[in-house]
Amino acid sequence: MEHPIIVTGAAGFIGRNVVDQLNQQGHTGIILVDTLGLAVEGVAEKWRNLLGLRFEDILSPDQFLQSLEAGHFTTAASVIHLGACSSTTEKDADFLLQNNYRYTRTLCEWALRQNVRFVYASSAATYGDGAQGYSDDDASTPNLRPLNMYGYSKHLFDLWALKHNLFHKIVGLKYFNVFGPYEDHKQDMRSVVAKSYEQIKASGKVQLFKSYRPDYRDGEQRRDFIYVKDAAALTLHFAQPNTPGGLFNCGTGQARTWLDLGHAVFAAMGLPPRIEFIEMPTQLQGKYQYFTQADTKKLRAAGYTAEFTTLEAAVADYITTYYEAPHP
Repeated sequence: MEHPIIVTGAAGFIGRNVVDQLNQQGHTGIILVDTLGLAVEGVAEKWRNLLGLRFEDILSPDQFLQSLEAGHFTTAASVIHLGACSSTTEKDADFLLQNNYRYTRTLCEWALRQNVRFVYASSAATYGDGAQGYSDDDASTPNLRPLNMYGYSKHLFDLWALKHNLFHKIVGLKYFNVFGPYEDHKQDMRSVVAKSYEQIKASGKVQLFKSYRPDYRDGEQRRDFIYVKDAAALTLHFAQPNTPGGLFNCGTGQARTWLDLGHAVFAAMGLPPRIEFIEMPTQLQGKYQYFTQADTKKLRAAGYTAEFTTLEAAVADYITTYYEAPHP
């Protein structure tokens, strides 16, 4: 295994799909880094995401750092760093600082010393309420104001990399609203597609949050939804050594409403839509993004030409090939 590919967060949502696509490309010399956690009744077990994948080894985040300190993996082809706490409601700011910012910085510094390609997950949560727009231009980054500590922990690393002029060597990806197979373990942080499918199976209807702004009707809040298979393909594109560095949006560039999403789920299940609007939890009301839409000009200028799957086609693929078909 001369040039392994290292994927952190590999048993997680995007990570699992990245490893699957690497396998489809013929790669099996992959080092997975993740924690698999304790079994909790009623919650999908994270280890199940590894079923069907081919890889060389799996290490915990701490074991991985110890391996780096021992001089291992210096000939790695790339580090794809997707491991993080992605809960937007996590209240332990010190934990997020250590887990999302400092760990990322440690891996980045190692990769730069070893001349190993480094791709990491930033987030659209760095854009806050969108008042500054959704441009990934470097000049705009310092002006962003995230709404929660998760977004700030991601923003901190973006700022550090920008300050030290690292984006000509490394790649950061600001994932927008990603949905798709193997997100079951994320519990409350699962996509609304996953939650809607579950609700429809249980009650025949979907619940969406009411709007608390007069300029958005209920269900007309808009998000940039991106299928995880597209997000994984984009991630692997920038893991190639001949691609440009930079901080890029990972979104479709096309905002769609929650109603569009709900209707797409019903259509994929062959059912007429039944949607009701519910109160938003108080703790979310001041920290809610009513509109997100990736500016993709910089991404396209960097040479990424692949088209993104439409919301309707992606939802249909997700439901028919994952929820309503056998899978590992």
